[in-house]
Amino acid sequence: MTVYYASRTGNVESMIGKLGIAATKIESGDEVADEEFILITYTDGYGDIPAEVEAFLANNSSNLKGVIVSGDPSYGDAFCGAGKAIVEKYGSEDLYHFENDGTDEDVKAILDLVK
Repeated sequence: MTVYYASRTGNVESMIGKLGIAATKIESGDEVADEEFILITYTDGYGDIPAEVEAFLANNSSNLKGVIVSGDPSYGDAFCGAGKAIVEKYGSEDLYHFENDGTDEDVKAILDLVK
């Protein structure tokens, strides 16, 4: 499965490195996804979809099959809130949540999802 990702602080980018998979970084939101994909993203603000991800999904959501989200549990109910918001807005599946750059267990679980 093709993977697109967004990373602001480096946590998601670190996870992509741990996964050892080919993935395309969403920089501006103008990227085009010609095939089905899984999105790995961070949560912005208090449970918000990052702006570049919002722009990307505005043009590519028809190919979105699921979302995996990084977050900080200190945000309580907003932990990985971008996943919930994406599911509500675009109807994809909320596949997995992980804290910051994830653990070895998260890596194994995510690899099982993207293969």
